[in-house]
Amino acid sequence: MSCFVPICVWSLCTQGRKTSPEETEHRRRQCFSDRSPCLPTVETEHEKVNMSKAQSADPASYRCSACHGDEDWGPNHPIRGRAKSRSLSASPALASTKEFRRTRSLHGPCPVTTFGPKACVLQNPQTIMHIQDPASQRLTWNKSPKSVLVVKKIRDASLLQPFKELCVYLMEENNMIVYVEKKVLEDPAIVSDDNFGPVKKKFCTFREDYDDISNQIDFIICLGGDGTLLYASSLFQGSVPPVMAFHLGSLGFLTPFNFENFQSQVTQVIQGNAAVVLRSRLKVRVVKELRGKKTAVPNGVSENGVLPADLDAEVGKQVMQYQVLNEVVIDRGPSSYLSNVDVYLDGHLITTVQGDGVIVSTPTGSTAYAAAAGASMIHPNVPAIMITPICPHSLSFRPIVVPAGVELKIMLSPEARNTAWVSFDGRKRQEIRHGDSISITTSCYPLPSICVRDPVSDWFESLAQCLHWNVRKKQAHFTEEEEEEEGAGEGEEEEGEG
Repeated sequence: MSCFVPICVWSLCTQGRKTSPEETEHRRRQCFSDRSPCLPTVETEHEKVNMSKAQSADPASYRCSACHGDEDWGPNHPIRGRAKSRSLSASPALASTKEFRRTRSLHGPCPVTTFGPKACVLQNPQTIMHIQDPASQRLTWNKSPKSVLVVKKIRDASLLQPFKELCVYLMEENNMIVYVEKKVLEDPAIVSDDNFGPVKKKFCTFREDYDDISNQIDFIICLGGDGTLLYASSLFQGSVPPVMAFHLGSLGFLTPFNFENFQSQVTQVIQGNAAVVLRSRLKVRVVKELRGKKTAVPNGVSENGVLPADLDAEVGKQVMQYQVLNEVVIDRGPSSYLSNVDVYLDGHLITTVQGDGVIVSTPTGSTAYAAAAGASMIHPNVPAIMITPICPHSLSFRPIVVPAGVELKIMLSPEARNTAWVSFDGRKRQEIRHGDSISITTSCYPLPSICVRDPVSDWFESLAQCLHWNVRKKQAHFTEEEEEEEGAGEGEEEEGEG
């Protein structure tokens, strides 16, 4: 992920030009507004090298829309630092030899922050931030990757041959260290395969909930469906290595790669030639009353390889944290009563959910359980959190989308007749009682998912192929005779009205 330092160039925007005081003040505010196109960026060293090469081959023009209108900034324009164009061309797709060039940013335009002749937004220099255009997110390696985690769907005989071919290719052709979960190698079909024996001895193995491998993996390859990717995400409660997911499961909305030509695709990823989409995750904090029960933690490491839950003896609370890729689901569990939970946003009560439950999801999760519950589908690059009720006992409770930076807190209502149950990406299901709370906000550790082409094309391809989005039989066009009859009918209607 690229690092950027915003630099204001308001003085450079106005040098050598005569401007009125009002125009000067307007331009100054434009340059200091958040995400302004006037803010060039100072890049990391490897990005400077890459950008200098790109400029030598195809010089880009830089434009300050607020101050210069149609005037371009060429490469020789005297600006401080090195600006990055907001219209960046993506590299050729992995599955195509044609170059794809975007003509505009995926970000919305920078809003004008002056309103009428005298009003404007109060500017706070402490909050100036530059966000990289999602269309320009490309994978690069600081050092050549040496270790890879292969996540395979368990108890699926159809994946054994692809798994063997991939591991042999990674070890023998690329001389990489391959990590797999220990129970994968305990499959009887692998144990009884004598030809696979020499390769099997080279594996590094781990056990979920016991071994922490977060600092040992350079990138991840998933073989299976969407559940395989969700499982891989749960193994990394901090920074997540890049994930390359092959579609070998049932749905495959999050797994865009086909396995037929895996050698060339894996090679391009190892070489750093790939686009990535940063799928935001939710940071979830569950605080529970101990109620006199002690929780055993094996080997001092709790679930998903994170440190044990924080136990505060003074207040009698147990704190657990999770990183969630799809959704947090709070439901009524086995009870026949309605769930009754309060939802707080940044400390303020916004609603009480009376129904089967509520779903709090990421944009990635908007095409999963939330879509089945009636929510809209949101592209992963949109920074947002979705709140979707499950069968609410209300005719006016519609799904809503809130900003990604808010903090949600969900608790049982004092009037609740029963407890609630919570799960995280369909796992770690547990009961929530009176006095317990669930805090949810956007995590600073997204999951970098490698694209076949680019984030937009891959998403719409998944909508069409997996969910058959807006599939309908085409309407037949009129024949010449029908068009004449239609025209004559309309003429008669007009005469009648006259």
